[in-house]
Amino acid sequence: MFKNKMVWFAPIIAIVVIFVFSLTLFPSVQAKPKNLPIAIVNEDQGVEIPNQPKVNLGKNIVDMIQTTAGSTKDEEPAVKWVIVKSNKEVQKGLDEQKYYAALVFPKDFSVKQASLQTTNPTLPEVQIYINQGMNMAASTIAGQVVNGVVDNINNNVRSQLFAAIASQGETLTVEQASNLITPISKTITNVNATGEHSANGNSPVSMFQPLWMAIMASAAIVFIAINKIDINSRKEKLTIMGGQIIIGAIVALIVGFGLTWLVESMIGIDIPAYMDTALFLTITSFSFFLLITAVISWLGIQGIAIFALMLFFGGPLLALAPEMMSSFYHDWIYPWLPMRFMVEGLRELFFFDKGFSWNTSVSALTWIGIVSLIVIFASVIKIQPVRLEQGVQE
Repeated sequence: MFKNKMVWFAPIIAIVVIFVFSLTLFPSVQAKPKNLPIAIVNEDQGVEIPNQPKVNLGKNIVDMIQTTAGSTKDEEPAVKWVIVKSNKEVQKGLDEQKYYAALVFPKDFSVKQASLQTTNPTLPEVQIYINQGMNMAASTIAGQVVNGVVDNINNNVRSQLFAAIASQGETLTVEQASNLITPISKTITNVNATGEHSANGNSPVSMFQPLWMAIMASAAIVFIAINKIDINSRKEKLTIMGGQIIIGAIVALIVGFGLTWLVESMIGIDIPAYMDTALFLTITSFSFFLLITAVISWLGIQGIAIFALMLFFGGPLLALAPEMMSSFYHDWIYPWLPMRFMVEGLRELFFFDKGFSWNTSVSALTWIGIVSLIVIFASVIKIQPVRLEQGVQE
């Protein structure tokens, strides 16, 4: 047995398998946010205080946040604060998936803060928006960061108010004392909330796996079946390829509408736009079918291993926000995953109330399909020379 050279390949194969499958685990294990975009809006108009310069507490806090963020020694900080001019503009940015969260200081922020030292205090309030639909994990982290910032502001403001009141030798009323416990209140709003349309914010990622496996299996079966047919001319091969593509279109239609029906009726995920989702998944399925067929048309059935590896790599990565990936996965793996366009398109349909349209995801999937078609038809030159000779003799 030990004389057989193949036996000694077993440790090498084991190391290769460990290496490949370990790479699929690293994204989720080492997920750390970098430059997570969070919007900050200061609409505070300030307050006039007699014999003193105009005070704008909102501006002071924004400046402090920027100074603190700029003083970090990390090359890539966990959060990137983005200054936005107005609440209206930040709402648009949240809908366009520019920010995972937002912190807004309203117009009367300084006025209400100044009232805390009077006998008729009114709590200043900030608005916090959490963009849930963009990515569950990243939006949760962004929400924790923003809430932590507001808590720190509360501690600083409380200390300053106590010092100011103590220096004046005043006695606090019951209402003033209760307000000083939390001098700045916060209203937290989940925008593009996952709970409105789906029981699971990661449902787009969960739907990718059955669709990808169904299309991968279908493309392999169709390829194997067609490969058994004796082909004696390029014209005959082109005809068979046309039939292969038609079968792929039928499979895509069944998978697109079938998967949409299954996840809604059997799994219980609420599909906000059934027909739009089914059409999008049909285009996605056809694009993936053409892509897989194009590769195995040139490499043979063994090329299916590439797409099996994509399945293992894609699952952990698609659940993460790009800002939570290491530079290796962010720069070299994620951009080459075609299934990311499926997940991004489903997020827009499920959580951002965007119907089926010619958007970035549909455009990318269409181009993947067109290029794959060209590659498929180009493989006609791979006709076996023996079969060509037989065709000529006949």
